[in-house]
Amino acid sequence: MANFDIIEDLKWRGAINQETDEEGLRKYLAEHDDLALYCGTDPTGDSLHIGHLIPFMILKRFQLAGYKPVIVIGGGTGAIGDPSGRSTERVLQTEEQLHKNEAALTAQMKKLFGTENFQIVNNAEWLGKLSLLDFLRDYGKLFQVNNMLNKEVVASRLENGISFTEFSYQILQSIDFYILNRDYGVQMQIGGADQWGNITAGIDLIHKLQGPDRQAFGLTIPLMLKSDGTKFGKSAGGAVWLDPKKTSPYEFYQFWINQDDRDVVKYLKYFTFLSHEEIDALAESVKKEPWKRLAQKTLAEEVTKFVHGEAGLKEAQMVTDALFKGNVKELTVDQIEVGLKNAPSAEASNEKQNIIDFLVNTGIESSKRQAREDVHNGAIYVNGDRQQDVDFEIDPAADFDGKFVIIRKGKKKYTLVRIK
Repeated sequence: MANFDIIEDLKWRGAINQETDEEGLRKYLAEHDDLALYCGTDPTGDSLHIGHLIPFMILKRFQLAGYKPVIVIGGGTGAIGDPSGRSTERVLQTEEQLHKNEAALTAQMKKLFGTENFQIVNNAEWLGKLSLLDFLRDYGKLFQVNNMLNKEVVASRLENGISFTEFSYQILQSIDFYILNRDYGVQMQIGGADQWGNITAGIDLIHKLQGPDRQAFGLTIPLMLKSDGTKFGKSAGGAVWLDPKKTSPYEFYQFWINQDDRDVVKYLKYFTFLSHEEIDALAESVKKEPWKRLAQKTLAEEVTKFVHGEAGLKEAQMVTDALFKGNVKELTVDQIEVGLKNAPSAEASNEKQNIIDFLVNTGIESSKRQAREDVHNGAIYVNGDRQQDVDFEIDPAADFDGKFVIIRKGKKKYTLVRIK
């Protein structure tokens, strides 16, 4: 990878917001092949969502280029709460919940980064050993309150108020960078755009304690917005999680495949490891053959495979294909629950019913006359089978463990009837 210019690659992908010292970083990369860099995440939840994934994608790119990523799970800082992006104080979590979240996030990171040329550390290892007096004498003395107040993340909170606990967060994150630089040989920190103040504070601390010539760099990623100006990362159902129990591989896949033509090339650059040439070709297909949605399909495949592996991708594609073709009998009860989660739903008793009565009683058809017409015309499918007999009897116990009857009207209009 000696001839690979990772900084230029990140610029081409639109993935750099700010750098503390691009010239110094380029010089370091030209002269060394041992760059170690880190990104941190606090265990405020038991899963990352795709918004969190953005800086870790950059970390992964450095790993693939032969450099060493270090991930900090914030067992110490998570007990305090990062004020970034918040207008109110964070509710502190119990120690038990923090430990559960730490274990879950650690497992997710190992899945994304593998086991080679990669390290996970927990900042509770060093922050947890600090006494109050050591914190004030060794570190607090080196931070000017007026400088801390000017940091955007703090300044934005002053009107509504910020506790000393959250105000001190940037000192703790600075200590992280200093310890990682001193003891783990980490030269660079990566973070979101809102982390700029914390990152520069860490570099200042390193220079004060290790000397002004000590190598320390910072890089932030732009805030990602969709073409309509809204924040990236949410779907109609809320956050898109990496945990398959919170967001199934099918839902995850569908999120990516349904992206707007105006956004898909940007997401290909951010979230896939495809080459410039491959992405340029997909960008051309968006211009010339947008109806094929080749770029969206490729994006969905690449990101689902990265997060959920080949098995997760195959399951997502199988559910997608079965629903598109109407082969719902191929699906399990769980897959139906997920695949038709956002489809219209109705309820019915577990007794057998004539198809016309069933369609009207569940509200799928507005009248018996319309129901008969649609059945006669072949527009109604029951559990994947076309039914054109107006005397057909629907048996709720016949399929899907008696939990559902799936009615499809026309090509794509599904209704999930839950059996009481």
